[in-house]
Amino acid sequence: MQTTTFKDYETQALAQGYDAVVDRAWAPDTVVDEHTHPFAAKAVVVDGEMWLTVGNHTRHLTAGDDFELDALVPHSERYGPQGARYWVARKTPA
Repeated sequence: MQTTTFKDYETQALAQGYDAVVDRAWAPDTVVDEHTHPFAAKAVVVDGEMWLTVGNHTRHLTAGDDFELDALVPHSERYGPQGARYWVARKTPA
C-alpha cells in the first residue's frame, strides 16, 4: 500500500476490506509486553522506530517500514527514544 497521507492509507485499507484504520502514537521508550489482538493488523510506521517481536524473531522498524499480524498472534513491542507513530488497518475475523 503506497500512500502519502493518512486519508489515502485509510481509503485504500477500507477498500481492501479492513474494518477500521487508526493513527497510533507511542511515547518514547514504551515497552508493551507480549499480548494478542482479536483483529488482524496491517500497519506502516510513519515516524520514529520500534521493535516488533513475534516468537523468536524481532524486526527493527523505522519510518516507511510496514508489518502485518494475523489475529491472535502473540507479539511484543518496544519503541525508540523518540517514540513512534504508525497507521494501522484492522480487520476483525468473521
